[in-house]
Amino acid sequence: MGRLGGRCTWYFLISSTRGCEMTYKSPAALPPSVLERSDVRQAIARHDFGKVFALARKWGGISFVKIAGACDISPERVGKLAKGEGAITTYKKIAAIADALRIPGSMIGLAPRPWEVEHFGAVPESRVSTAKDAEDEAVRRRKFITASMVAAGIPATFPFSDAGRVGSSTVDRLKERTARMRRLDDLLGGADTYSIYLGEFKATTDLLEKSSYSEAVGRSLLSLSAEQAQQAGWAAFDAGRQPEAERLYRTAHRMAVEADDVPLICNSLAFLAYQQVSVERSGVELASASCEQMGRDVPAAVRALLLERRAWAHARAGQVKETESALSEAEAELTRSSETESAPHWASWVDMRELQIMTGRCWTELGRPLRAVPVLESALQTFSDTHARDKSLYMTWLAHAYLDGGEIEQAAAVTGRSLQLATGVGSVRPRERVQTLVGRLKPHGRVPEVAAVLEEAAA
Repeated sequence: MGRLGGRCTWYFLISSTRGCEMTYKSPAALPPSVLERSDVRQAIARHDFGKVFALARKWGGISFVKIAGACDISPERVGKLAKGEGAITTYKKIAAIADALRIPGSMIGLAPRPWEVEHFGAVPESRVSTAKDAEDEAVRRRKFITASMVAAGIPATFPFSDAGRVGSSTVDRLKERTARMRRLDDLLGGADTYSIYLGEFKATTDLLEKSSYSEAVGRSLLSLSAEQAQQAGWAAFDAGRQPEAERLYRTAHRMAVEADDVPLICNSLAFLAYQQVSVERSGVELASASCEQMGRDVPAAVRALLLERRAWAHARAGQVKETESALSEAEAELTRSSETESAPHWASWVDMRELQIMTGRCWTELGRPLRAVPVLESALQTFSDTHARDKSLYMTWLAHAYLDGGEIEQAAAVTGRSLQLATGVGSVRPRERVQTLVGRLKPHGRVPEVAAVLEEAAA
């Protein structure tokens, strides 16, 4: 039995697929002195495990090979992570790394780890039999998400629940909180964020119902509620909860109309169109309406977003000319957009790279792989693994385009990478598209690259 500093360093993992069978594995434990370092603690709090790996080697003398073996990550990926290339974003992998490096659960918002016992000796047999009595997976995920919020500078609880007089300063603080909350969507899927966003929306509507305020503040609160309903609807959509998504989008539209907030009115319609397309209904009418209602005073980034979603609706309907026209208009809007123009934060992610990705998606849907592949490859080259859900999702269109073009091996390679990124992400969309790709790849099962992907997908 291996030892470090006179203490046992073996630990157990209880496999969810094998009942209470125990597996033993030697971790690459960080010495207590390293865990006490401020730079290490800060990296752990940010879930920046690439930095943690680099510091583990520097201050703990733990090789990347040892880290790779203990964390079940390839040495090559450990090295890339240590250089700042990519990120670890899935809950299960973060929990596995915490176990391997002996990072206490309290440091990253996890329940106490099984090895966190008083004397680090062999784990008592009673711990195995009572393992099911520990906090369930949902509770542990909530703790993890709470830690992510704290790391992002977001108070874990809604701070303005008391009824009373609400002023513009309170609305400004709520807007800032909502903008910070939105960033969780970059790292987590809708299955993780839906309840958070829905809670924020309900808390703000409670303020609307129970507090007093001026007419201007009331309109601002209505706009904020509409924005939060859209975000909650997006999380529901991402989690596969389509009825809830549609209901929230329609609620957002009613609130935006009442607040006379044109950008949010149009965005609600665009969200509804996007959601309709995803469930095999035509979204052209709603997407067109969202663009027709926007005036020239709507920020260019918002106009580009609406035009992108109109292009997508046309592409799904097989309308080539209309798709190309909407994409061209979106590009023109982004080109005229200036750094000094004020755009709402909910549209700040719309840029030329996102337009490239949408362009590639549209051409893939229209069966034009020669036009789709170059723009998707170009856009994805600089897309960070930190945004695992989105990158995995976008790579599925690249894989489909490769298949349409007869590039079977390349399609298999991209599908495999998409599958790796999608593993553990709380979103149904990448997995659904990967399943479709697997179905298309099966006839080519004798190709070694395809066989490897099919095996990985089955596992």
